[in-house]
Amino acid sequence: MPPKSRRKKTSKAALTHRAAAIGRGASRAADRPIGVFDSGIGGLTVLRALVNAMPVEEFIYLGDTARLPYGTKSNEVITRYSRENSEFLLAKGIKLLVVACNTSSAVALENIAGATMVPVVGVIEPGARAAVRASRSGKIGVIGTEATIASGAYTRTIQRLRPKAEIYTRACPLLVPLAEEGWVDNDIAERTVAYYLESLKQSGIDTLLLGCTHYPLLAGVFKRVLGPSVKVVDSASATADAVREHLTALNLARGCGGAGRQSFFVTESPDRFIRVGRGFFGPGVESAVRIER
Repeated sequence: MPPKSRRKKTSKAALTHRAAAIGRGASRAADRPIGVFDSGIGGLTVLRALVNAMPVEEFIYLGDTARLPYGTKSNEVITRYSRENSEFLLAKGIKLLVVACNTSSAVALENIAGATMVPVVGVIEPGARAAVRASRSGKIGVIGTEATIASGAYTRTIQRLRPKAEIYTRACPLLVPLAEEGWVDNDIAERTVAYYLESLKQSGIDTLLLGCTHYPLLAGVFKRVLGPSVKVVDSASATADAVREHLTALNLARGCGGAGRQSFFVTESPDRFIRVGRGFFGPGVESAVRIER
């Protein structure tokens, strides 16, 4: 008859040690940075909202400045570029990935999320939810790049959240260069915005969703052109709220401490990124490291 197996008793000290080790592991994971990428500079408006909402977190930002704009490229190219950006940030040991680019979120988010082990948050879903909450009548206008509008991502998401919504879309490609040149509050900006928004205004929208990270810089012009009866919504603050909820739910929020740091990487000369980026993010854009593609 075989001897009875003996189950080794785990001592209280061993259990305490194991729990402490698990706690240290969770703590180490929480201390890892959050990765953010965009096709260029516009995603800094999302980063600004993230830092304001979670000042103790550390962020790594990648702007693919050598290959912008994404909005006029094919879905295949957008997906390839987005995957490459994600892989760069994942190699930095991030705990969560934010796809700040509306075009990448519209075209490549599902592909990216299926290929990574960390949580992935895009800007489409949070922005659509914010617009649905803001709209009284359900008449919602959406503006963005050609690729974002053509993808129908915002339309599908808003319709899923509010099936009876009336959605009016418009691609506004000239607004990106205006924002990057700092022409955000002059006659040229106002006339361009008025031209793009005329059909949406005539449709009777009560909410305008800014489906591009550059557009918040022109928010004052949008409000003047549309009037006080139309709410202007951008996805940056809604995305920051979604990221904070993910971190809390997964026990990945960084503990209390000093202000977190932001690191910046670009794919071409950083000089213009630093100069223009301060208009999007503030004086915190002091330097950026160029990486090769």
